Amino acid sequence: MIDNLTTETLAKVRAALAQSWQKPADDILAKAWLQSGSATSGLTAYDLEAPAKLLYPVLTPLRNIIPRVTGGVGIQANWRAITGVNTTLLEPGVDQGNRGGVITSTTADYLAAFRGIGLEDYVTFEAQYAGATFDDVRARAVQGLLRSLMIAEEQLLLGGDTSFPLGQTGTPTVTDGTTGGTFAFNTTYSVICVGLTLNGYATGVVGANGVRSQVSRVNADGSVTVYGGGAAKQSAAGSVTTANDSNNTHTLKVSVTAQTGALGYAWYAGLAGSEKICAITTLNSAILTTPAAAGNQTAASLGTTDWSQNSTVFDGLLYQAFKSGSNAYVKSLATGVVGTGTALTSDGAGGITQFNDLLKDRWDNYRLSPDKIWVSSQEMQSLNKLVLSNANSGAQRFNFTVEQGQITGGVMVKAYLNPFTMNGAKAIPVEIHPNLPPGTVLFDTDTIPYPLSNVGNVKRVLCRQDYYQLEWPLKTRKYEYGVYADEVLQHYFPPALGVITNIAPA
Repeated sequence: MIDNLTTETLAKVRAALAQSWQKPADDILAKAWLQSGSATSGLTAYDLEAPAKLLYPVLTPLRNIIPRVTGGVGIQANWRAITGVNTTLLEPGVDQGNRGGVITSTTADYLAAFRGIGLEDYVTFEAQYAGATFDDVRARAVQGLLRSLMIAEEQLLLGGDTSFPLGQTGTPTVTDGTTGGTFAFNTTYSVICVGLTLNGYATGVVGANGVRSQVSRVNADGSVTVYGGGAAKQSAAGSVTTANDSNNTHTLKVSVTAQTGALGYAWYAGLAGSEKICAITTLNSAILTTPAAAGNQTAASLGTTDWSQNSTVFDGLLYQAFKSGSNAYVKSLATGVVGTGTALTSDGAGGITQFNDLLKDRWDNYRLSPDKIWVSSQEMQSLNKLVLSNANSGAQRFNFTVEQGQITGGVMVKAYLNPFTMNGAKAIPVEIHPNLPPGTVLFDTDTIPYPLSNVGNVKRVLCRQDYYQLEWPLKTRKYEYGVYADEVLQHYFPPALGVITNIAPA
């Protein structure tokens, strides 16, 4: 029986092979085995290196250098400072047998409310199964959460705004430019401007989403948190009627009074009542060349409320400086030429006029010098250009090391020399901050040069609870994680801060 089956089977195979020459090309017996055309088809091994590569920046310079301390209690940190002694400048001379005059001292009370910060993520059971032998998906989720929280915390330390309302943005001044754009002739256009905080600028886009006014965030537990997205109360409308020259090549030249605390400006243009977002700038002026796309955000959708403050965060360094009564140095450069603005200027001796003004002011009024200058890439480029442009100054010397057949080009300002100090000039490091928008420079101070000040660190992060991780109880087939902290940024001496805004590129 087996022999008959074998003979029969062999006969059928011979018959199939004999007929294969007449079979279609796609018949399985007519195919040759070739290397597949893609990495995920055919009998092809998949060479995937484990684990996953983590190719994203985690740049948190302020978080890395500001001391973190625990022990915070209550709902806010409170402290009191003596800010001046003998403020009426009584002369010390005394008559024979008499006593001296009675001095007057000044004090100030400070407080900063604690805020919880945190983010969440989850991993489904299936995602964990699928990642087995390749990577630990649950560990990656927690690692990504911690890093994400640190990145978000850096933004808060720099520019969180819980107590400084921008208010209403000024009414734009609008003039007609006859060439260079696509606005129509003989048409009355209306322009509205909205000032933006650091967070408002960072999250704003020219498009359907535009800038954020009131934000309603749905949380992991289904609750909803409502807060301000960083947009000021929109301005009243400015308008202009373009010339009746039969040319649809007009531009709108727009400007507003610089708004304290605004690091960006959103511009809305169109027919009255239909203004749509056209541009976001870091200057208080712009040249609008093209009408907004049909689906762009409308100014009307923002409402008429100031949504610049975020009640869920604490004040960062910038907004502690901007606050009324901080006595920090805050300066906005002049509007200058519309759309061009005012750049930093050389002092003709290798320095920057605006930097020198700030440094002199802090010495004259508080006898202190900043320890760090934070800039954006735009201002770093401007500094390099301005310093190098004064290379013919006798106050500068550039040393070049040239090897045979090669020379390294470029220049970088690594520090700025402050001449206004007690013990000779002081070199202040200049560093790029990843979250600082173009047009803003922050001068920061780490030490107070006052003896027995009772201030160990000028600024610190005071925690009721430092970073902690939660793995929530299972309620579905997914692992849910949260990483949180509860903290506030304390700055004991805001006059040690300095901010220059509205800076155009040099």
